[in-house]
Amino acid sequence: MSNTIRKQIRDLLKAHNAVLLAHNYMRDEVQEIADITGDSLALSIEAAKTSASVIVFCGVHFMAESAAILSPDKKVLLPRPDAGCPMADMVTAAVLKELKANYPGVPVVTYVNSTAEVKACSDICCTSANAVKVVKSLPDSMLIFVPDRNLGRYVAASVPDKQFIYWDGYCPTHERMTVAAVLRKKEEHPDALFICHPECAPEVTALADLACSTSAMYDYCRTSSAQKFIIGTEAGILYRLRQDNPDKKFILASPALICPNMKLTSLEDVLQSLQTMTPVISVPKDIRLKAKAALDRMLAVPRD
Repeated sequence: MSNTIRKQIRDLLKAHNAVLLAHNYMRDEVQEIADITGDSLALSIEAAKTSASVIVFCGVHFMAESAAILSPDKKVLLPRPDAGCPMADMVTAAVLKELKANYPGVPVVTYVNSTAEVKACSDICCTSANAVKVVKSLPDSMLIFVPDRNLGRYVAASVPDKQFIYWDGYCPTHERMTVAAVLRKKEEHPDALFICHPECAPEVTALADLACSTSAMYDYCRTSSAQKFIIGTEAGILYRLRQDNPDKKFILASPALICPNMKLTSLEDVLQSLQTMTPVISVPKDIRLKAKAALDRMLAVPRD
């Protein structure tokens, strides 16, 4: 049955001139059939470069919004519109505006794991990969960091000359990983390196050989001479790590590292979305333009 579904999906993608994107945390079978896999913003940027008329985004709601922001001329489909992000929902534009009023002139740095409305209220966006560079690029000595307190604290450790006002948001999945769980895995696998995402709590990242974005994890594990890694981020990343490094061993740091929202999308959902060309995700023009400005400022920050 799954082979039949895969063929139907590929046929419909071709018929609709559509590109299928899958986030690194999606189910294995969804990543396997995708045209492009990656982190949320990288996917949206790559999709904008394609000649596709339709973007089918296998991810969560804010990711599809980002695609709609960067590709207003394309139709963006989100197979599971109920796939949300608890961290993104921890901040609203209305409450962020209230906070900004208390700190006039202080810039807002917003993690891309946020809604379009929140991005529209922000001065600049960042990803987990470029957050340190984004913050260093600002001339201001104080900033508001939204919505992930853990990523904010991770960045602050690298930029000690700036004062951070943290939003009290967090990723429930990464927050569930405990120091005790990591220490158990390190004891079981003393020859393994521990790599985690900066969305983890500071006491967890302190144990890591490397704290980095998912894209950096792929690069690091591929080029490292180490043969065994304890992985501290959502379980979906194991699919590509194992595909890219068949001779290396990857151990999930905790069984709690499964995001229920990331696991909602199935091949059946993708097929139904392509059959009905729904649900369509769009962003009102006034919000889209302001949100895009925050993303464009981020993209203008020089890379290495």
